[in-house]
Amino acid sequence: MITTHATTTVPTASAAVPPLRLRLAPHGSLPRRIDGVWWPHSRDLLTQLPRLLAALPTAWGDIAGVTVNSTAWSVAPGRMLVANQVVRLNRTTAPHAPNTVVLISPGRGRWDLLVVPPDTPEEAAASLMTGAGTYRPAPAADGGV
Repeated sequence: MITTHATTTVPTASAAVPPLRLRLAPHGSLPRRIDGVWWPHSRDLLTQLPRLLAALPTAWGDIAGVTVNSTAWSVAPGRMLVANQVVRLNRTTAPHAPNTVVLISPGRGRWDLLVVPPDTPEEAAASLMTGAGTYRPAPAADGGV
């Protein structure tokens, strides 16, 4: 069901929200290059990023900075409000990390996620998400696993 206000179309609560496609590496004492894999549904950072941040473990703290490859995402402002917190968006064109997103939490650390492009066929994406080996599903929003 769609509710229309003037020229703006807003989906109602009954609209189906696709599941978040995120896998995080298990917590361990050894550092790793990639902390998880994220397969967003689109290249619209303004709609995809809030859902990602909401699903991260509380132990990661409040993410205050996000760095993405500017060629992989739609245009977005330098800052956005997510869950009543300002998140600074940084863009890079670094050729060594075109498919990653870097999350920064002051005083807590840095986490790097491999980004599977949204238009990747399901079979290939599933392989990428499980190919790194010992990944576990991201915790549910209520803190469960």
